[in-house]
Amino acid sequence: MRSRRVRQPIDLYAVRTHATVRRRQAFDRSRFPASVGVQLLVFYFSLHAKAQVSPGPLARAHQSLSGPADCTKCHEVSVRSPEFRCLDCHKEIAAELAQHRGLHATYPQTGPRGSSCVRCHSDHNGEDFAMVHWQPTSSGFDHAKTGYVLDGKHAGVGCRSCHTAQHISAESRSLLSSKDMNHTWMGLSTACATCHEDKHQGRFGTDCARCHSTAAWSQTRVDTEHFDHAKTAFPLTGKHRETACEKCHTPDDQGKPRWSGIAFAACSSCHVDPHKGQFRQGCDYCHSTSNWEHSRFQTMFDHAKTDYPLVGKHLTVACVDCHRNGDFRTPIPHAVCMDCHKDPHGGQFAQRADGGKCESCHTVQGFTPSTFTAADHAKTGFPLKAPHDRVQCASCHIPAGEQTRFRISFALCMDCHKDPHGGQFAAQPWANHCERCHTGATFKSSTMTLALHQKTRFPLTGSHIAVACDDCHKPMKGATVAQYHFEHLQCTTCHEDIHHGEFAQRMAAPGANGKPLGCEACHSTEEWKDLARFDHSSTSFALLGAHRAVACIDCHRPPAMERTMLQVRFADAPADCATCHENPHADQFGARAMHCGTCHNSERWRPSIFDHDKTAFSLKGAHQNVACAACHVNKRVVHGTVVLFYKPTPTACEACHGGTVPPQKVSGPVLEGRTL
Repeated sequence: MRSRRVRQPIDLYAVRTHATVRRRQAFDRSRFPASVGVQLLVFYFSLHAKAQVSPGPLARAHQSLSGPADCTKCHEVSVRSPEFRCLDCHKEIAAELAQHRGLHATYPQTGPRGSSCVRCHSDHNGEDFAMVHWQPTSSGFDHAKTGYVLDGKHAGVGCRSCHTAQHISAESRSLLSSKDMNHTWMGLSTACATCHEDKHQGRFGTDCARCHSTAAWSQTRVDTEHFDHAKTAFPLTGKHRETACEKCHTPDDQGKPRWSGIAFAACSSCHVDPHKGQFRQGCDYCHSTSNWEHSRFQTMFDHAKTDYPLVGKHLTVACVDCHRNGDFRTPIPHAVCMDCHKDPHGGQFAQRADGGKCESCHTVQGFTPSTFTAADHAKTGFPLKAPHDRVQCASCHIPAGEQTRFRISFALCMDCHKDPHGGQFAAQPWANHCERCHTGATFKSSTMTLALHQKTRFPLTGSHIAVACDDCHKPMKGATVAQYHFEHLQCTTCHEDIHHGEFAQRMAAPGANGKPLGCEACHSTEEWKDLARFDHSSTSFALLGAHRAVACIDCHRPPAMERTMLQVRFADAPADCATCHENPHADQFGARAMHCGTCHNSERWRPSIFDHDKTAFSLKGAHQNVACAACHVNKRVVHGTVVLFYKPTPTACEACHGGTVPPQKVSGPVLEGRTL
């Protein structure tokens, strides 16, 4: 249930008028002592509290608190945050919150004290305002929210059938002293005895749900786990504790279990006499409730006085297992075990020197474990050596009852062990002789050495020598066993072609042995980065001059700026200068696509191979030894970079020499006033 929210909770500090605040701020603390200021505030507040604080009349339930001096009974005066003292009066709810039970404990208790209450129960909305609002109605209220589900017969009971004054406990009454006990929903306990009479008068405790449910009182279920039968006239002992209730408490004429009136004076009241009246003594003379088969007659009768004393497991054998039909007078053959026991080995040991006597391997202390030791096994055709000496007998002599075989084949390892190589070594010269590569000590440690591997079709060289065996010999293409025989012994059998077939033609070229070179056309087994075998001059771009010292990745750049060259397509590397090198001349000699070889070559960038005689100012005489920078001094800033511009450069003598040049006769056209 929740209330209609008409107004927000009242914050006394927030609703103080601005005039009051201004008056408080206007106090001159240097003139008035602090105590005088406080007294004036209290006096002023008492005169004007109702006119300036109360936003409306209280509900009928709170009419006794409507006086102007009663505000602080509900509201906590605080300059920090609004607090409400609801739980000071509603102690029954405070108790539920403290115990984390009931409806109110399911709502979040956040914010200042009491602020959770006013979210649902607002006041100052008028005398007739209903502070408790049912959603949807009181009859449709979900009782499960209180922590007590109304199911079974409880589902149809009216609310006031339970919520009455007579069902409220004495402890709860002290918390509800100011309430009308017949009009409150508080104070009830979830115990059945709150509303129902205990028909058993406390004999079975207070937890009625152990035997009854809300579906129907008559549908009784006995809590066998907690029910104490010792409180009845027939305490359960021995095997009776394990007996199902319905074995003794059989249904009556109406099909309901009988919990009383059951005869139990003698064992025969429930049990049939297996001796058919041969013994006049009562059953408890020889037997007990602990174990019927283990009769006290065995302790009273000394079997050692017969010609067959009972020892070992024979002591636990029931008398009737040997003395069939209760006949204790007829002699029983017992010279050999087979007189009573069937040969479980099916005559496998009948040809032994002792005729296959059971006591050769077994004792009366127990058929298992056998006394047959590893020393005994050494006398057979298969002495047990490590690690076979640690193998359980059942691992080779697989238990199958009478079909268990102890005489088995063992000429080859495959007689017992499954071929872990999937038949790869079934042919000659191996013929599945496991001992050619393994020893009996351990299968994992192979005798296949590096020297033997060098005699195979794939001698190990370079870095392959340091590779672990199972890095190459592992399951391939969905197989479940490691592969040792390979149809192709190319690099791509084990290694991924990171060039994605780009060098397929080069890899297919035959080597000195007539076999395709594969990756060794460029790489070696010594180190993958060793590219000494690759001749760049065999491509369309021979490396000359300074290009020989350039790292591969500087020209063959990864497509996504990776730090490795795994994704590089080498054929896509550009051959023109402009793609790799920046234009230091700022396009003053034309487009970047212009071939740089006109002035430079790959041997070195400086000095240039530019032929100055092809310009309008041929370098003759002393000009041949003049540095370029002595004449070409025209520099400009282009996109933040200083660039030397070669045009225009003056060609007149006085442009460089001033008036220090002596006049001389010039044969040929005069270049005065011209520029390059």
